[in-house]
Amino acid sequence: MTQSTSHVQTPMASQYLQQLCKHFGHKVPVEFDEREGSIRLPFGTCVLQARDEELVLTVAGADLQKIEQVMGSHLERFAFRESLTVIWDKASTS
Repeated sequence: MTQSTSHVQTPMASQYLQQLCKHFGHKVPVEFDEREGSIRLPFGTCVLQARDEELVLTVAGADLQKIEQVMGSHLERFAFRESLTVIWDKASTS
């Protein structure tokens, strides 16, 4: 299975994690607290971790490019005041 990870530097990591989970929670299954979360979309999953001033997003699924685009564009939109850019690093897992 292929997955991608993005390490986004932001002092608002926990707030963005919660905002993303609440946003998607209106339509798909989510679980989250202040430090960790998961979003299960029909075409993939996203696991989120807030670490001090870093938000780590790890995505995997049938349509990796689509889940990268969806999660990245939503985070960039929510963080418009910071002008964040989400860059994905792809890796294979066994």
